Amino acid sequence: MIRVAFFDTKEYDRNSFIQYEKHGEMEFKFLDTKLTEDTAELAKGFDVVCVFVNDTVNNEVIDKLYEGGVKMIALRCAGYNNVDVKHAFGKLHVVHVPAYSPYAVAEHAAALLLTSIRRIHKAYNRTRDFNFSLSGLTGFDLHGKTVGVIGTGKIGRIFIDICRGFGMNVIAYDVFPSNNSGIDYVGLDELFTRSDIISLHCPLTDDTKHMINANAIEKMKKGVVILNTSRGALIDAEALLDGIKARKVGAACLDVYEEEADIFFEDRSGHILNDELLSRLISMPNVIVTSHQAFLTEEALSNIAETTVSNIKSFFENDGFCDNELCYRCGNIEHCKKERKQKCF
Repeated sequence: MIRVAFFDTKEYDRNSFIQYEKHGEMEFKFLDTKLTEDTAELAKGFDVVCVFVNDTVNNEVIDKLYEGGVKMIALRCAGYNNVDVKHAFGKLHVVHVPAYSPYAVAEHAAALLLTSIRRIHKAYNRTRDFNFSLSGLTGFDLHGKTVGVIGTGKIGRIFIDICRGFGMNVIAYDVFPSNNSGIDYVGLDELFTRSDIISLHCPLTDDTKHMINANAIEKMKKGVVILNTSRGALIDAEALLDGIKARKVGAACLDVYEEEADIFFEDRSGHILNDELLSRLISMPNVIVTSHQAFLTEEALSNIAETTVSNIKSFFENDGFCDNELCYRCGNIEHCKKERKQKCF
């Protein structure tokens, strides 16, 4: 029996995973608390720890899990910037869900964009008060506008397809361009200067942290719309707020936020929000914030659960090998084990 401790779980997590426990191969323990240095002891005696985007999996946590007998960290998400993969090497195997529903995230980005530029959120609030005035609701056509897409993985390419459906001109930037894709790749500075809309679909790394900063915003068109459905720290939130106040940034649509860990996924409606920067952003009339919900569709939750369970079973049934392992053996975290076709250690 494989014992799995789930951290930072909500009802939708439990509902999507519980069916797999009924087969008798695994025993699940669902915990509401996030994984931190203080809660790592709760995983003692479990074979696997299953974590989400705002759990802390640093070197101290990894050491505590390893000492408690944990063999694997199973991420129920694609991103792994919250995991010290280098420190885990040789101790804990780390697996993730590389693609659960790229359509969910890309479609949410498009929904945010349309909501913002057509003022749908404002119209919704007005009509509920029987205010049917059109004053202040003027938007603009997407057709013919230039959208700059940063990151052309699965999500980025689906978002590109959506934008093309609106008749938009698409340019893109990626450190690893997709060959023969028909995508018009440009340099990052050119993307900043040419784009009416910029959408982020890249992972958070040391190189991409705060890629949208004061210097980048200065290069952008006046009135640019910025979308982020990837990771909050891709944007320097202080610089974004300054850009909005200076009327340089026309609108911002954020599904993620750099300091979201203790805020998002929780009901804070009865509390004073201590994050002044987030409060100021939310107060801006041209900012839309959703609480990291871009992934939240029935299809995505089902795929996340299925792949996570498959990752765990594959590891224990195939002598420690799993196609979706994140390995630090050669530094090429997502690819080296696929080339070697062996377990990482």
